[in-house]
Amino acid sequence: MQELQFVKGYRDHDTLRTSFFELAASTFGIHFEDWYQQGCWGEGYVPFSYVDGDQVVANVSVNLLELIIHGEKYKAIQVGTVMTHPDYRKKGLSARLMNRVLEEYENKYDYMYLFANESVLDFYPKFGFKPVEEHLFSMDYTVKERSEPANIRKLDVTNAEDVRLISTFASQRQPVSQHFATAQTKGILMFYCLNVFSHDIYYLEKENVIVVYQKEGNTINLFDVISLNEIHMTDILHQIAGEDTQEITFHFTPDAAENMMLKSTLTNEGLFVKPHGENLYPLHVKHPITSIA
Repeated sequence: MQELQFVKGYRDHDTLRTSFFELAASTFGIHFEDWYQQGCWGEGYVPFSYVDGDQVVANVSVNLLELIIHGEKYKAIQVGTVMTHPDYRKKGLSARLMNRVLEEYENKYDYMYLFANESVLDFYPKFGFKPVEEHLFSMDYTVKERSEPANIRKLDVTNAEDVRLISTFASQRQPVSQHFATAQTKGILMFYCLNVFSHDIYYLEKENVIVVYQKEGNTINLFDVISLNEIHMTDILHQIAGEDTQEITFHFTPDAAENMMLKSTLTNEGLFVKPHGENLYPLHVKHPITSIA
C-alpha cells in the first residue's frame, strides 16, 4: 500500500467519482450514478476522501445548506457518507478526515450536524458533537367531504418530464416550515426522490404542490410537501386523505395551523449537533427526513 493521498471535491474526475460510488454502494447499498447523471450533484456536496492510487478508501462528505429556525436562516453543514473500505479500517482515517472538515470550516457555520448509526455513537462526541432528541409529530384526522374530486397525478421518476418537474420544484421550493426546516438541499431531496421514495411522489395540480407520502392502513406518512408558494397544509391533507384516513404522521416539523391538533412523541434518529458559538439547536423539532444525508 502506497501512501494515501487526500482529495476533495472531485465531482468531475471520472475515475475517483466512480470509485467513490462503488465504495458507497458496497458500504451502504446506496447508488449515486443515476443521481449524478441527472445533474443532482451540486456545489454544496463536497466529499473529503483518502485515496490509494485511484481508489477511494475512506470518506467524510460535507453538505452545505441552511437551517430555517423561527423564520431565520442559519449556515449549516451536515456531515454524511462516512465510510471506510474494509481493508483500510482501524487506521484512524475517519478521524483524520473529520479533523480536516472541522479545520476547513472553522468559524464558517452556525450549526454542524450529522445522523449516526448505532455502531458509531461513541465516535462523534470526540469531535464536540452532542446527541439531540427529536420529536415525531402526528395528528388525528377526520375526513371532510370534498366539494370536487382530488386532482392528484402520480409522478414517474423514469419519465424525463416528471423528473424535470420535481427538479424545478426542488430548486425553487419554499421551506416546508418556518418553525424548523432546511434550505439549499436540492441534491439530497433529489436523491430521496430518485432512490428512496420513487413510488411515493404525487403532483396536486390544483394546489401546484408535490407531495411525498405513503398510506399505511389508516395512517398517512407524510414525508415532504414541496411547494413554490406558501404551504396551506390543511388543504393538502384534505386532498390526499382517503375515506379510511384516521391519522397523519409528519416526518418533518409542521407549522401548526389553527385546526391542526398536533401530538408529538420522542424519537431518536441518531442526530448529533455541534453548534458554533452561542447558537442553540431548537428543541421539540423534527429534521425533515428528505434532507437527511
